[in-house]
Amino acid sequence: MKNLTEVTMFTLLGFTDNFELQVFLFLLFLAIYVFTLVGNLGLVLLVMADARLHTPMYYFLSVLSFLDACYSSVVTPKILVNFLAENKTVSFLGCATQMLLIVTFGTTECFLLAAMAYDRYAAIYNPLLYSVNMSSRVYVSLISASYVGGISHATLHTVATFILSFCASNEIRHVFCDISPLLAISCSDTHINQLLLFYLVGFLELCNILIVLFSYGFIFMAILKVHSAEGRRKVFSTCGSHLTGVSIYHGTILFMYLKPSSSYVLDRDIIVSVFYTIVIPVLNPLIYSLRNKDVKEAMKKCFREICS
Repeated sequence: MKNLTEVTMFTLLGFTDNFELQVFLFLLFLAIYVFTLVGNLGLVLLVMADARLHTPMYYFLSVLSFLDACYSSVVTPKILVNFLAENKTVSFLGCATQMLLIVTFGTTECFLLAAMAYDRYAAIYNPLLYSVNMSSRVYVSLISASYVGGISHATLHTVATFILSFCASNEIRHVFCDISPLLAISCSDTHINQLLLFYLVGFLELCNILIVLFSYGFIFMAILKVHSAEGRRKVFSTCGSHLTGVSIYHGTILFMYLKPSSSYVLDRDIIVSVFYTIVIPVLNPLIYSLRNKDVKEAMKKCFREICS
């Protein structure tokens, strides 16, 4: 088959054609998006402003919040526009750019969650060497490597997807340009793309989940050596937030991508996609701030300074 793309515009079919439901969803998604930006960017500013939060743990958390804000901003504004617009098209280049950014931020967050697990291991398993094992050179390298890995992974999938031919249909059965719905409308042979998606995402998920599991295995060994109930409570409080975030994020990714392409179901997969691109970013600030004493104290201090 010729590697010729005849489609120059795509149409995002979205959720529904019912206008009243579209208005309701527009208001709901707008509220979620505002809370996402306020929560995540507020957490970034809080870490920058409070000297007590200038530690590797909170630097990782601020980068995670920044990623979530960017992640949501790539997807949500276009969805909001399409709720109220008659023309729900996106250009070929715009679709490719959106996919590139979505996969970049999503994969970077996956690597960053693994790096955060290592940071917790370094802090709890051998606290005396924490400043050495997690020096500025180490945590900056981990953050940089997460971005490099995310960009590389996204570039590979974006190029592999958009060198295909799209000549039969330009209607994407989704609310944004994702890999699976684009492969579903291609008139090229997508067998290699499906294998690439399944095995590469599976390999990255396996590696990152193993890093998290090994890190927490050593952490639980360290917890067994802690005799005070207060010490164990503090460790569980610190690690519980991260484990919650990891479980929600990886659970949705595994469900979304590690399944046969023949099992792609429009309504179900749209809901799952919306969950990990829109709902998770608004949940993360709540997960990591409400259960963190230092963050809550920094927020109280910030509010007192604003009110005074």
